[in-house]
Amino acid sequence: MRRHGNRRGLQGCVRLGRARRQVKPRWGRGRWTELRRGLTRRVGARRGWHLSFGIMAVTLNEFETSSESTVRSEEQASASWERYLEGRSLVLQFLHYDLSFDYLQHHQSKVELLKKCYFYLEIEPKCVNMRDENHVAHCTSILQLIDPCQLQRVKQVGKNQTKIQLSLLTELLELLEQGREELSSYVETCDATTFLSQWDLIMQRLSKLSELMETLLSLEEPGQLYVKHHLVSRVDLRNTELLNIRISLRTKMPLIFDRNESFAHKDWAKLKWFTENQESYLEPCELHMKLLTNGSQTERGYGMVRTVTSDTCVVHNLQPGRSYKFTVRRSDAHVFVFENWHDSMILKTKTNAVEQADSSACAPEGWGGT
Repeated sequence: MRRHGNRRGLQGCVRLGRARRQVKPRWGRGRWTELRRGLTRRVGARRGWHLSFGIMAVTLNEFETSSESTVRSEEQASASWERYLEGRSLVLQFLHYDLSFDYLQHHQSKVELLKKCYFYLEIEPKCVNMRDENHVAHCTSILQLIDPCQLQRVKQVGKNQTKIQLSLLTELLELLEQGREELSSYVETCDATTFLSQWDLIMQRLSKLSELMETLLSLEEPGQLYVKHHLVSRVDLRNTELLNIRISLRTKMPLIFDRNESFAHKDWAKLKWFTENQESYLEPCELHMKLLTNGSQTERGYGMVRTVTSDTCVVHNLQPGRSYKFTVRRSDAHVFVFENWHDSMILKTKTNAVEQADSSACAPEGWGGT
């Protein structure tokens, strides 16, 4: 019985073992190949996902880099534009105030007037207290003590300096006008890039033009003369200390005929002149008169000069129907240095007998020419 029972038990175990073996799947070569392919597809899919993520990351980085570059470019462009506007405003301000057209015209007129002025020596002190042998002080004019030969040398130095000064003023005005045109072209024709590329050159031009303007202003006022000669001898000073003589140049305005108040009748003419600064003190001047012959070889012209301490002069005994040239100028003085211009005008006497009668009835007293 036990054996039988054991057999049943063994048989049950055998059946159970067979059943268990039947539960285990049997993997064939084809099944393994299919499983391997499936795993490969899964792994490949995961790798593709990682690859796509990497491409997206690279693209995002490139986009961020491009965005940053764009922002930087915009910032640089904005900064360049601001520099351009600031620089352009600076140049325009210089052109409108320091180098404006009206300002240059003002100095042009001033230089033209200066060319017509009379130049003189200004010697300081004008008087000196001299002591004689008895130690008595006497006021003496400095011109009485100056050596005439040395004075002529100083006057020649002043004349040369005046000519150079007037020539420099003309040249400076031309340079300033050219500089204004150059700066205006930078502002009007150059774009922002070209303007900024030329900025160093523009600044150099601004600095140079400022220096030229300062030089112009300094030359418009006659300055001091530096001479090495001793104008006064020690012997002439005697008991007086050695003088510290200062010499400079000064100007006087030109005399200009008043065209509205100057006229001619049949045998007389009235001349009137003035100065632009309307001098209250009338200094002696010279009125020159010359009969015009229109180039005739048979007729002999004549002229005359008269010193007048006034601003009006009447000339009598003129020929009817003739043209006369009148010139007015300041009289020469001991300290006169240079003149380059004097005013002249031509008046023609009348021939009408009626005007002759009217004019003779009211003819003023004046200078009678022969």
